[in-house]
Amino acid sequence: MKPEARSPIIRTVARWILGAFLISAGIAHLTWARAEFLAQVPDWVPLDADFVVIASGVVEIALGAALILLVRFRVIVGWVVAAFFVAIFPGNISQFVTQTDAFGLDSDLARGVRLLFQPVLIVWALWATEAWKYRPFVRNPRREEH
Repeated sequence: MKPEARSPIIRTVARWILGAFLISAGIAHLTWARAEFLAQVPDWVPLDADFVVIASGVVEIALGAALILLVRFRVIVGWVVAAFFVAIFPGNISQFVTQTDAFGLDSDLARGVRLLFQPVLIVWALWATEAWKYRPFVRNPRREEH
């Protein structure tokens, strides 16, 4: 099999894995890890912490399902998932700055390493959905020719 032929398969599997990860994380928000997620909601968020945990869990489940099921809309879903990862990044920064222990992240090193993985998730979402290829904010000379 040529490398070009394998690429769509690898991207599809990567999209499914990311979708499954999001669904699992969303379910964890609503069930067994709720207290851990509550500990991560920064004090400066102007909403009830439990509402934030429940709402973000529902959003994660919806985004995970969209990654897996909405193949036709994968580019849009990829941008939305990437934006979601950007939106929750301040909570991870807050956990590091306030030295909040959650999910076994009980040291500055562990919390710092976690921060490094957030950009990986953003890139993963954009790559697996091919959203990076279709950047709406980049001028495409071919579109202007027609």
